[in-house]
Formats: sequence, C-alpha cells, structure tokens
Amino acid sequence: MERLNVNPTRMMLTTLKKRLATALRGHKLMKDKRDELMKGFLELARENKNLREEVEIRLKDVYDSFTMAGAIMRKEVMEEALMLPKQRVEIQVKSKNIMSVDVPVFDFQMSSTGEEEIYPYGYATTSGELDEAITDLSSTLPLLLELAAKEKEAQMLAAELERTRRRVNALEYVKIPQLQMTIKYIVMKLDENERGNQTRLMKVKDMILKEALEEKRQADEAVM
Repeated sequence: MERLNVNPTRMMLTTLKKRLATALRGHKLMKDKRDELMKGFLELARENKNLREEVEIRLKDVYDSFTMAGAIMRKEVMEEALMLPKQRVEIQVKSKNIMSVDVPVFDFQMSSTGEEEIYPYGYATTSGELDEAITDLSSTLPLLLELAAKEKEAQMLAAELERTRRRVNALEYVKIPQLQMTIKYIVMKLDENERGNQTRLMKVKDMILKEALEEKRQADEAVM
C-alpha cells in the first residue's frame, strides 16, 4: 500500500494524527452500526420467514377454495359474482427509522367493517366454497401487507448493511493503514532531519572551538 504524497512537516504530522483519530473513531462507530444492522437483519429475516410460511399456507387454502368453487360454479357466473367488489381498501404508507434507514410501514383501512360487506354478490347463484375463499382472502390481506413491508424493510436493511460493511473495510484496510504508514514516514523523516541538524551543530561547535583555540594560540605567540 502506498503512503500519502505529503510534505514531511510537523504541521502535516499534526494534521494526519487528527485525521487518524477521526478515522479510528469513525471505524468504531461504523463497526457498531454494522453489528446492530446485522443483528436486526437476522431477527427480521426469521420473522419474515415465519410470516411467509403462514401467508403461503393461507393462500394455498384460498386457492383451493377458489378451485373448488370454480369446479362447482360455471365460469361466467363466478366472474359475474366477482365483477363489482363492494368493499374498498385504503392503504397509507408511513415510515420508521431503523439505524438511519427509513423503512416503510403500511397502514390500511377497510371502507366498511361488516363481515357481510366483503361478499360482492348474492347467495342464490354462488357456492359456499366461494364464500370461504373470499373470507380467507380478506383475513389474509393484513398478513400480505405486513409481509410486503417486512420484505421491503429487509431489502433496505441489507443494502445499508452492505454499504456499511464496505465503509468499515475501506477504513480498516485502506484509510487507517495508509494514514499510519504516512505518519510513520513523517516521524522517520523528522527524526532523520533532527539527527542531521544535531550532527551539523556538533560540527559547527567543533569548528568554533577549533577557531577559538587557534586564536588563543596565535595570541599567546604574539605575547611571547
């Protein structure tokens, strides 16, 4: 890994140390966020699995009832019975925040609460199997909406988890090592320059001392 291309000065060293401290703090926060997202995602995945299994069982019963009704009733009669539904469903999409991720929350309301309102037909020309299918489908609708919300929530959490994981890896394996390598390089260069300065100072001191001794010797000779 290449270090940053910077001038090895004390000011740059101070700046990089501050950036390193920020990166380390950000790395810890990102790791904590990643762990919490993973925990929430796994819990949501288990809930989603159980809910999907329940919905699939209910939908199978609905399909079986519709199939039985279609076998008993003529196709034209069944289509006419279901042509004009009496009940209307209004859905409101809200949101909740989970680890800085806005996930959808579906809230629905029926236009009427009476059980008889779910049947858009009379009982004279229809079968009990069709009534059973409509009833089962009406009771399954809230679970379908809940399943849709949970699957969307799981999808969004998975995307955020992947983004967070990439940021953690970028900090852990690229940014932080690069800053540490650059700081180490600057410290070595500054130490090298310090040793060079000390060597030059010692040479200058020796030269001054040598000149002083030479001047003293010449002064002593002049006196003699």
